[in-house]
Amino acid sequence: MLDISPWWWVGGAVVALLIACWVWRFWHAVQVERARELFRLQHERFEEMLLKAAAATGKPRGLRWAACAITGDALLARDTTTGGIAAFVPVQLNFEPIEGSDMEDVPAAREPRQATAVYTFSRGHWHTDGRVVFNLDPPHAIAHFGKQFAVIEH
Repeated sequence: MLDISPWWWVGGAVVALLIACWVWRFWHAVQVERARELFRLQHERFEEMLLKAAAATGKPRGLRWAACAITGDALLARDTTTGGIAAFVPVQLNFEPIEGSDMEDVPAAREPRQATAVYTFSRGHWHTDGRVVFNLDPPHAIAHFGKQFAVIEH
């Protein structure tokens, strides 16, 4: 019977742990690049997705979501609580006042608004619940959430 020193077992466990850590980091890097590429390829679809989801929230009161245009590149961040990937995207939003609402006679209601839309990447697809942070660009929007998000560097 072979007599194997306990140090071989310890060494083998350390090597296995290092390999597992490398595989885990590699898998996360692949997920980030896949998410980044999917967003680049389908941004027109994401504009429509945001309009539908945001309109369903009923906010802002008295305004109808009319148009959404992505105006720059997405800034990816990792949600520190769930480990998921989020995209903070600069958008220009247009609204139309709803007839009979308080906003109907407000001229500023029709002016384009700059904002940051928030999307989440889950199970290989991008999703949005219509969350928009008005008057902030993506880096400031991430900072607005405090330590909940950490920017993913290239």
